[in-house]
Amino acid sequence: MDIFLSISAILLVIIGIIGCIVPALPGQFLSYGALLCCYFCSYSDISTSTLWIYLALTIVVSIIDFLLPAYFAKLFGGSKAGERGATAGLIVGMLLGSVIGAIIGPFIGAIVGELIKDNSDVGRAVKVGIGSFLSFLVGTGFKVILSLVILIKIFSELFPAIGDWFSNIF
Repeated sequence: MDIFLSISAILLVIIGIIGCIVPALPGQFLSYGALLCCYFCSYSDISTSTLWIYLALTIVVSIIDFLLPAYFAKLFGGSKAGERGATAGLIVGMLLGSVIGAIIGPFIGAIVGELIKDNSDVGRAVKVGIGSFLSFLVGTGFKVILSLVILIKIFSELFPAIGDWFSNIF
């Protein structure tokens, strides 16, 4: 059973890292699932408190990733219409299920929201759209970092020499 769980952990964390970039896959949750697989191995030293901490981090990163488009739209001078447009664009882009839809959706949504409110300032609307695009990059960065930390934790558990190497470096 340990071999199955170990292979599952490795596959899930790799798919999880890919899923952090591809919006159709819940990358950080797949990485957490990999951590659970590793936890249930008989040789694992992962504590339940570690699992709870990583679960909390996974949920927080997910919430941040969902809220960032509206926040960045506002940060780049957008109005409530731009924030709502960015959020609507994110939802529509995710429903389309493509990477391009989730990247461009908030960008277009923020621009459309701003233009509906005030169609005389296209430059400001595009600036708000760029802010929404940057939010995608920041949110993806948070998810990838979390998944890479989980990857390191899993490899440290599965291969103790790697864990020793990391503890000597950091």
